[in-house]
Amino acid sequence: MQFTTKIPIEKCQHTISYDSKIVSLGSCFAANMDEKFQYYKFQNVTNPFGIIFNPVSLEIVVHRIVNKITFSEEDIFFHNEAWHCYEVHSELSHPDKDQFLENLNSILEVTHAQITATTHCIVTLGTAWVYRNNALDKIVANCHKVPQKQFTKEILSIKTIEKSIQSIIALIQKVNPNCHFIFTVSPVRHIKDGFVENTLSKSHLISAIHSINQQLTISNYFPSYEIMMDELRDYRFYAEDMLHPNSIAINYIWQRFKETIIDEKVFEIMDEVETIQKALAHKPFNPLSTNHVKFVKNTQQKISTLQLKLPTIKF
Repeated sequence: MQFTTKIPIEKCQHTISYDSKIVSLGSCFAANMDEKFQYYKFQNVTNPFGIIFNPVSLEIVVHRIVNKITFSEEDIFFHNEAWHCYEVHSELSHPDKDQFLENLNSILEVTHAQITATTHCIVTLGTAWVYRNNALDKIVANCHKVPQKQFTKEILSIKTIEKSIQSIIALIQKVNPNCHFIFTVSPVRHIKDGFVENTLSKSHLISAIHSINQQLTISNYFPSYEIMMDELRDYRFYAEDMLHPNSIAINYIWQRFKETIIDEKVFEIMDEVETIQKALAHKPFNPLSTNHVKFVKNTQQKISTLQLKLPTIKF
């Protein structure tokens, strides 16, 4: 695709390669990027505690991970026949209390080790709008369908977002001083907050990130939101809900990410991986035919050859 408007993006100083260990945290757009990392067989972990949209809740969970503060009965509650935690996504909720706590603390232990070893932490912020639980006086990551009257909706100030970003960086550097950070703002618009309110929210996030980036040399900004709004400013790049980017948009944003964040030296390997992935996805008309048996053998040979160069790659 050719576009008349193309946002200039500064090349990342610490590019991602197949030796990199990536931890992606934050909004749902991180899952779109995760699919690409998984497809091309990078070493990547995304949102171990589920999608977290706002920076304060992200800071809370990173604080728990880094300091290995285990979850206890005080951190969970029972609602609608399941146990939940306000710090994590509802996909982790469980009907059995003991199993729920065991799952949370197992994820905590694994994620701590991943954070300690990661080379790149990609943080995707989704919204500055948050819900504060009135009884706890605490901002939550997920309301878990608890009645809305128990929460107060508010918007985070730029200063508060800056403090959360600074805290996330400082916490991770505490256990991993060599980690490099890539910040981005999700291109998904939160229209349920309102059109004007969404713009206000995104502007708070972008302003805070840019303020931090001006002070640090260990972080980069990748303009996912701006690419969607300015380079892909047409509804043909949206899914049916007219809010989420469709596959064409995701592929385009990934290509821009690849150009600026991924080391050019691994492009050839990415092409090899893609060739193998397409071969593995091929559905033969006759699986027992001579041609297909030869095709499978040839594909397996390509996998073996690639794995000799990069043992971390698994198909």
